[in-house]
Amino acid sequence: MNGLEQYPLFARDKLRYADTDRQGHVNNAVFATFLETGRTELVFQLELAEEAASFVIARLELDFIQEITWPGEVEIGTAVLETGRSSLKLLQTIFQNGKPVAKAVSVVVQVSNETRKSHPLSHKAQDLLKKYLRPASET
Repeated sequence: MNGLEQYPLFARDKLRYADTDRQGHVNNAVFATFLETGRTELVFQLELAEEAASFVIARLELDFIQEITWPGEVEIGTAVLETGRSSLKLLQTIFQNGKPVAKAVSVVVQVSNETRKSHPLSHKAQDLLKKYLRPASET
């Protein structure tokens, strides 16, 4: 997936001056925040979480491709690679000015707010996620 148009869901984040580091580019830690924006768009826009459950990140693989410079904004493309019993594996790419600057694969797990253990995805959530599904071979 090279361009933002290849992703079924996208979000935007405005770059803040406070995001920059001594080298004048956006600090690498902020990239994870941009990815979170994309993940939360998916979870909350689709209302995936069961009542009394939440999603937590369990894994993040992040490849930096190019620096991000301030001012401006970034766009975050998000697709679902696979679903498990209680988890989602996501593919995300961060773009600035239409060019990919970072790519990530993450796993989020739905957990019970009471027990803090994994909680199965509902059939409704699994059905909703099908239109966001992209096979790993398309990455």
